[in-house]
Amino acid sequence: MNSKFTSRACAALAFAIILANVSSAITYKRIYNFTGGADGGDPATPLTFDSAGNAYGTTAAGGDFDFGTVFMLTPSGQETVLYSFTGGGDGLDPHGGVILDSAGNLYGTTVAGGFGGLCAGDGCGVIYKLSPSDGGWTQTTLYSFKGLKDGFGPGSGLIFDSAGNLYGTTPDGGAHLAGVVFELSPQAHGWQYKVIHTFTGGKDGAVGSLGSLLMDAAGNLYGVAELGGTNGAGSVYELSPTARGPWKTTVLYDFKGMPDAANPYGGLIFDKAGNLYGTAYFGGASGMGAIFQLTPGPNGTWQENVLYSFQGGTDGSFPTTTLVFNAAGSLYGTTSTGGRPSCDCGTVFKLSLAGGSWNEKIVHFFGKGRDGSSPNYGLTFDQAGNLYGTTPVGGNGGQGTVFQVTP
Repeated sequence: MNSKFTSRACAALAFAIILANVSSAITYKRIYNFTGGADGGDPATPLTFDSAGNAYGTTAAGGDFDFGTVFMLTPSGQETVLYSFTGGGDGLDPHGGVILDSAGNLYGTTVAGGFGGLCAGDGCGVIYKLSPSDGGWTQTTLYSFKGLKDGFGPGSGLIFDSAGNLYGTTPDGGAHLAGVVFELSPQAHGWQYKVIHTFTGGKDGAVGSLGSLLMDAAGNLYGVAELGGTNGAGSVYELSPTARGPWKTTVLYDFKGMPDAANPYGGLIFDKAGNLYGTAYFGGASGMGAIFQLTPGPNGTWQENVLYSFQGGTDGSFPTTTLVFNAAGSLYGTTSTGGRPSCDCGTVFKLSLAGGSWNEKIVHFFGKGRDGSSPNYGLTFDQAGNLYGTTPVGGNGGQGTVFQVTP
């Protein structure tokens, strides 16, 4: 018998068995298919929900000028483009989604555009605000990156603190050309931009992550660096405000590479006990990525544990997701590749603790029909406990989707 045929048949049989074990109670459906035209395309975004259940996000392409959009999606799946970027001072190529304030204003970043700076041609990116107004939305550029010590090319989302200050990262620029962490503060006459950490590319790491920063109740910031660190495999860091002004930087963990995690791209989350969780794109036992936990110990030390190593097959591979917890303490996320053998299009997974060990279960395999591919920005729960996410490609028009998973 042909060995190649036998190999394919065995892989198909194994996948069929795994697929049969995925709970029939779990449902997946596409909520919206982007066309790449005026409605946008390439939704490189996590989703943010308002109290009415509307979802907000960004597309990196499409819109009236093909420079990207900010969109709203109603619970019934009706999409409205709130703003189309022109590619000028307002920015272009928005990634990382948007966040809402209590007044209903939206805030986000663009990778390029703005008022020039040292980034010839497309500009260095902006931080923007969208405010609801009669009959539409008004865009305001809060800060235009210059490509100097201030950094450039912000591609991750923003977060607020209790005082209304915004925080984020850039993957490029800064004094050492390894990215920065920044703060943008509302003032009486505009917004004040300040770099609160400049990555050196050494022990503290390099390159801000795809995921947003995390802030605790005391105002400390937590994040991951994709590169750098003692072992060159990235790091987890904490930034703490001080009475004198400068923020204190503490490296909580340096990744080592296989079989440890390596090169984290997604953001971090806390559990109720104060442990940190995240994903790494590389590393793990098979080099296909990992899910890790950091546990606080005595004297400011942290202990790292790899909870799961992706195998690169039907369980998925190369996660860029920021994880989310459900009420029962299980973790959900996405892998950008792996899953269905015929597609390698990514997965939605669940990680649960049982009997002292963490077990992974595939919730959805992408690549069936036109359900999308390569989910990079993770998942968001709505108030009813449904999970929502995006794929940058796939769908009826091949320009990306918004999907819902009901666990």
